[in-house]
Amino acid sequence: MRGLAATIVLVGLGGAAWASDDTTFRYAFQGELSGLDPYTLNETFSLGTLANVYEGLIRRGPDMEIIPGLAESWEVVDDTTWRFHLRRGVTFHNGNPFTADDVLFSAERVVSEGSDLGARIPPGAQFVKLDDYTVEVRLATPNPILHSEWDAWAIMDKEWAEENGGVAVTSASAETPNYAALHANGTGPFKVVSHEVGVKTVFEANEDWWNWGDRSFNIDRVEFTPIASDATRVAALLSGELDMAYPIPVQDIPRVSANPGTEVLTGPELRTIFLGFDQDRDELLYSDVKGTNPFKDVRVRKAVYLAINEDAIAAKIMRNLATPSALMISPSLYARSGEFERLPYDPEQAKALLAEAGYPDGFSVGMDCPNDRYVNDEQICQAVVAMLAGIGIDVELNAQPKAKFFGKVLASGGYDTSFYLLGWTAGSLDSHHVIFNLNTCRNADGTEGGAFNLGNYCNPEVDALGAKILVENDPVMRDQMIFDAFTIIHDEVSHVPLHQQGLAWGKAAGVALVQRPDNKLLFDYVKK
Repeated sequence: MRGLAATIVLVGLGGAAWASDDTTFRYAFQGELSGLDPYTLNETFSLGTLANVYEGLIRRGPDMEIIPGLAESWEVVDDTTWRFHLRRGVTFHNGNPFTADDVLFSAERVVSEGSDLGARIPPGAQFVKLDDYTVEVRLATPNPILHSEWDAWAIMDKEWAEENGGVAVTSASAETPNYAALHANGTGPFKVVSHEVGVKTVFEANEDWWNWGDRSFNIDRVEFTPIASDATRVAALLSGELDMAYPIPVQDIPRVSANPGTEVLTGPELRTIFLGFDQDRDELLYSDVKGTNPFKDVRVRKAVYLAINEDAIAAKIMRNLATPSALMISPSLYARSGEFERLPYDPEQAKALLAEAGYPDGFSVGMDCPNDRYVNDEQICQAVVAMLAGIGIDVELNAQPKAKFFGKVLASGGYDTSFYLLGWTAGSLDSHHVIFNLNTCRNADGTEGGAFNLGNYCNPEVDALGAKILVENDPVMRDQMIFDAFTIIHDEVSHVPLHQQGLAWGKAAGVALVQRPDNKLLFDYVKK
């Protein structure tokens, strides 16, 4: 899988006087870890951080390859039956044994109310316990990529959850978290020993981890501190207070690289940043247009697209650490991406399309944007506001920390948005993940269809193709169906793809770690 190889940097410890020489790894990220329930938020930072504590039936290695996790092996019994052989001798952090009962419990919990990860389990799938260490998954239809994103489906302890009132999932919009959102009990290489939302989370190595004897890390404690301010985060790294910080603002990469005790790791990320529209409601929640929804008109969506100068965003805001995209999937994951082209920047044509659609003077609309989730997210949104003003669309920007942003715009918040910026990584590394999750019709609460299709772009032809892609085993036929689906999505401007953002991690020179293109920091690859 060329193009997905992780950046692996090993530096001799002898020349690392700048970094702390103990076995505590201290790092910072721009956003906070809001809670410890691994089903609350389908967001890369939360999933990646909790993957150090909880584990899935599979894992992904440094090059994103699928490797055994809590399932040591599996086989496809027939077109609709998969059998997983569970790892024996595994215990949760509280000492409870891991068995098939925990897998069945987790399969029920992940599709329950409040979960943001329900799409991990196909509709109609039945999990059947054959014995304490064998589980069959019986499907309604074939699914050749069933387990491809199960590294991010954490298996939870049934007994612990039931004893502590943690069976219900704490949704992203919940005001009162339950026990599982405040405490963690996984099987992974690190335990959570303290968690103060917005302040600090401390992890300690789990010496009872099933893979302890083959571990590749040598740290025994991890301290995570959220630092929203770019300047403060970079200063803490340069001063030696941190062993690692991310993201490094693109304008600060030369300074961190030139500093004697620090280095910057850059590389491609699989995430696509894009704009989305409410195409569901008959009247937008946040607009001066009453009685109709301008975003239901493809001419208006196309006008927005034509008004966005993505080349300028990539060059000026992202300092060329971004690749403009015509699709909502990385070219590393879809070989035919080059057959699609972005719509050109053309504000005059955009104005003409708005007039043709009945909005010669434009209109106003509210826009939701995170300000601590993606690289330069608020600055990108501010640029979009200015560009759309040039064609008469007056955008009122609502930029918020990611916890509030996701709690508002996701299913748990009732899809409370008219226009938004979002980022997406195909968790399965497959085009179906993007087609289904972001572009298939959903119901009102997101329990059916594309739960992350926030604006509910809906075309039955795309739905039909998505369903066929999921079960098609012939690679040539499957590839053509993927191409057909992306063609419709592109032509109808279901969303406005912007770019694949680049990764920029800063670290102390004496620290070795793995930078995977999914932007997940895994402690079990860290050495000091």
